[in-house]
Parts: sequence; C-alpha cells; structure tokens
Amino acid sequence: MSEVRTENEEIIESLGYHSRDTGSSGVQIAILTSQILKLTEHMKANHKDFRTKRSLHIMVSKRQKHLKYLKRTAPEKYREVIKKLKLRK
Repeated sequence: MSEVRTENEEIIESLGYHSRDTGSSGVQIAILTSQILKLTEHMKANHKDFRTKRSLHIMVSKRQKHLKYLKRTAPEKYREVIKKLKLRK
C-alpha cells in the first residue's frame, strides 16, 4: 500500500466513527491537515510553485470551513480534533 493510504487509514482509526468513515468533519479536517503539512514542506523548497501555493490556500480555507462547522455543531468533537491535531494552543 502507498504511504498516503496507510496514513489516511490511521487518521480514520483515530478520529472516525467507524472504519470506513471518510465523510465526517473530524476526519476531513485531519486529512486536510496532513496534506497541508506536506504541501507546506514542498513550498519551503519550491517557493515559486504557484499552483501548489493556490492548492494550499484552497485546502486551508476548506479546513477552516470544516472547523467552523464542527465548532458550531459538535463543540466537544471540535475540542478533541483541535487537541489531537495540535492546531491551536
């Protein structure tokens, strides 16, 4: 299996409601966070890669929308996701 697939499976195990849960906000936030971290490392080495920069901005805004939704609908799950992913202090 690829590295990304195993990483996503670990994320689903830790934050998902069941083994095939890819749609819940917590899982989507975690997957977006892992992709954002990878793209951030890529951008450090390739600062003129504007397509990746645009993709990074899109992913950050998607994650922000998911966090806002999760905070409004399930505050306890929001706090759990924030704590596990170490997004805020």
